[in-house]
This record gives sequence, C-alpha cells and structure tokens, in this order.
Amino acid sequence: MPSTKMYNSTVPLTILWNHIKWDMIRNKVYQIQTRIVKYLKQGKKWLAKKLQRLLVNSYYNILLAIKRIMSNKGSKTPGIDGKIIKTHEEQLKMAHEIKVLKKYRPQPLKRIFIPKKNGKKRPLGIPTIFDRTMQAIYKAALEPLSEYYADGNSYGFRSKRSTADAIQNCYQMVCRRNNAKWVLEGDIKGCFDNFSHKWLLENIPINKKILKKWIKCGYVYRNKLFPVKSGTPQGGIISPIFANMALDGLETIINEKFKSCKVNYTRYADDFIITGRSKELLEKRVKPVVMEFLKGRGLQLSEEKTLITHISKGFDFLGFNIRSYNGKVLTKPAKKNVKAVTAKIKKVIQNNKQTKQGQLIELLNPVIRGWGNYYSHVVSKRIFTVLDHKIWLMLWKWAKRRHRNKNAKWIRQRYFEKVGNRQLVFKTKKNVLVEMAKIPIKRHIKIRKDANPYDTDYKDYFRKRSHYHLYKDRMNIHLEDKN
Repeated sequence: MPSTKMYNSTVPLTILWNHIKWDMIRNKVYQIQTRIVKYLKQGKKWLAKKLQRLLVNSYYNILLAIKRIMSNKGSKTPGIDGKIIKTHEEQLKMAHEIKVLKKYRPQPLKRIFIPKKNGKKRPLGIPTIFDRTMQAIYKAALEPLSEYYADGNSYGFRSKRSTADAIQNCYQMVCRRNNAKWVLEGDIKGCFDNFSHKWLLENIPINKKILKKWIKCGYVYRNKLFPVKSGTPQGGIISPIFANMALDGLETIINEKFKSCKVNYTRYADDFIITGRSKELLEKRVKPVVMEFLKGRGLQLSEEKTLITHISKGFDFLGFNIRSYNGKVLTKPAKKNVKAVTAKIKKVIQNNKQTKQGQLIELLNPVIRGWGNYYSHVVSKRIFTVLDHKIWLMLWKWAKRRHRNKNAKWIRQRYFEKVGNRQLVFKTKKNVLVEMAKIPIKRHIKIRKDANPYDTDYKDYFRKRSHYHLYKDRMNIHLEDKN
C-alpha cells in the first residue's frame, strides 16, 4: 500500500498504483461505514459524526473515490477546466493533493442539455474531475446515514436496490382483491432544480461549509457565470443522495396519517406511487399532505404529470404498465417503451445498410438482450414474440435491399439458417441474433424494505441475495420479502 510520502521514492507512480490492494481498501472503508450505522442504532450520533470525519480524511477512501470516478464513463467528460485524468500517475498525484489539501473551493459547473423523450431538454451540471472526486469522498461518509434514515419503499439511487424492486412493490400494492384500487401517480416539478438551499443546509449531515460551496457554486453556460438560489447540481455524484434525503420521511407521514385507509407508497427518485381506496381520499386528503411536505423543501407537484387513475385503466411507472384485466393484475412493458425500442432497432438497421451481417448482429444483440433482460421479470413473453417478428421483417427488408436482383430463396440461404425448430434464424458462422422470446421470464424477489447494506445484521441476507442472483437457475434460497 503506497503512502503519502511516495513522491520521494524512485519507484514509478504507475507501478505503485498497480500494486494497491483494492479489496483490502474496500473492506476498510466498509468497516467504518458499518460502524457509523452501528452507532446510529445505539443512539450515539456524536460517534457516528466522528467516524464520518475520519472517513472523509481517510487515504483509503480518497483512493477508492478516485478509482470510482475514473471507472465511470463520465470520466472522459471534463468540467469547465477542460481537464481529464488519463494515467495512473495523475490519479496518484491527485490522491496526494487531496490528502494534503487545506482549503477547498469547488469550481462552477459546466451546463449542458440532454434531450428528453417529450422533446424538451434536461439541464445537467458537469463538475470538474477534482470536484467529482471530492463529492465521491463525502458520499462514502454520507451514504450510511442516508440508508439508515431512508424510507423503506424508496428504491431510486440506492445501493442494492433497483427498478425491479420498485415495480414488484407496486404490484404487491394492488394485486390482491382487498387492496386499494385507486392510484396517485406523483411527479415532482423540476425536482433537482428547486430544492430549498435553507432546508439542505439545515438537514444534510455533512460539513456545512463544503455543502454550501457545492450548492452555491453556480454554473457556466456560453462563457457566462450564472448564480443559483435553489436546487442541487443535477449531474454531481452526490446529488442523488441529497435528493433522497430531502424526500425521505414522506412514507412515515403517510403511514401515520392514513394507517387505516389502505394507503401505500412507493418512490423511485422523484417519481412516486400512492394507492388509496377512493379517488376522493387521494385527491382531498392524501394529495394536500404530499404538497405540504414538498413545500417545506421548496418543491411542488407537476400538475400535468400528477394523475389519479383506477387500476382497471392501468398506470405507467418506470417503463412498466400495471393494470387489472378482469380482476387480475398484470405487469407488462409500457407501450411507449415498446415503440421506443422498436424505433431504436429500426434506426440501427437503417444506419448500417452496407455493414456486414456479423457486424450488424453485434450491434443489435446488446440492444435486444438489454431490453429483454430489463423486462424479464414481468409478463413479457407475448411482447417479446411480437418484437422478434418485427425485427425479422426489418432484417428481411435489409437483406432484400442489398440484393435487389436475387430471389427470396437465394436471400434466405445467404442470410438465414435453420436452428432447431426455428426455420429462419439471422446468423453467420460466428454470430447469431438473440431471440428475445428465448429470454426466460422469472419473477423478481423484492428486497426487504428495511434491509440496509451497511447494517451487519443484514450481512448474511445480502450474501444469500447476491448468490441467488448469480446462481438462481441452480439454487433454491429463501429470500421472500417478510415486510
């Protein structure tokens, strides 16, 4: 393990970086994080705060933060300083700079815009590599507290949780006959851009001076500096934790106020679902409670996206559609997402009219496999079959266009082969197109709502859960949600 005095050594920094024992570093950082949760459970908040400071100044945590930032795809995107870190030598030098740093002042964010599905653009603030690393350092110290105080049915931007957990919880909220059948689909208007700075400074348990610098640093757009009066940088690695901590607590309030009204709650990032036994209950009692909660954080509901619907009409959430069909609730891929993946596959094929067959298969397979795996835990088999047929028609058209003077038999023999019971499979000697309908449909087992990856009481549970997801085709491990 290299020390901070490594610069006096004649050993090249690249060699020192390659000899770092990363598993040992992760374990050391994780041990401090679990101790933070341990002291929180014992009511010793002052000891937890002391460990936070220890972790922020830990050289192990600094190295791990740099590695995480550099392994991210965004590491190739510079901030306003235009700098990116390419070599291990530069990474090790930055670790030393952070370790001996006495005063820290973040630079303004670089403002960019990315397109949204509705045609609008989402603003993102890109911090510099150095600022991203500093955020990752503080994130490691803040995450155990965030997990400890989090709502049980919050699933977005949290360790060991996924959209599949959120969707499974939504299904469990409405699948039984005696469940509530009315659904409030909540969406917060400009969530990241409108958080109250006052609330963040009073409630986020990290160094207040550093926090204030991050949320007040402003952004640069077209060479002009713009100050900010609200919000947290959407694009920073620590921003999702700020958002989660600001929105946590709503589930507790709802459970206390509507304990006997069959009101249930699920949240993923800034989107949430609340079920109730009647439309009036959700409209006149639950919605005002939500609005009051958000108001204290400088937020408000989006009127155009916040809807109240009956389960018989169904609702879309995270790309899934949950709907009751003659009393039976089914979860399927949302229609707009089916159209989106169809358009994406069509675009790949149209943009590669002259590409070799094997290369086209290599471009299509990740799209087909990725989309299929995302929906492999819901009722998707029929949709998978329909998509396979549409893809086959696109590829047949692609093949015919390449050989206008050849008949159908020649094209079939040139590009398609028989595999098992399938007559026309788009394949070469080395590559074969993934058949979406062959992806197995397996029900997802939802994570326990009180499971905390930094709580040693759940260490065995997460170990079994990890083994289950790796070997679920061969193992029979009981992981059912008991909450």
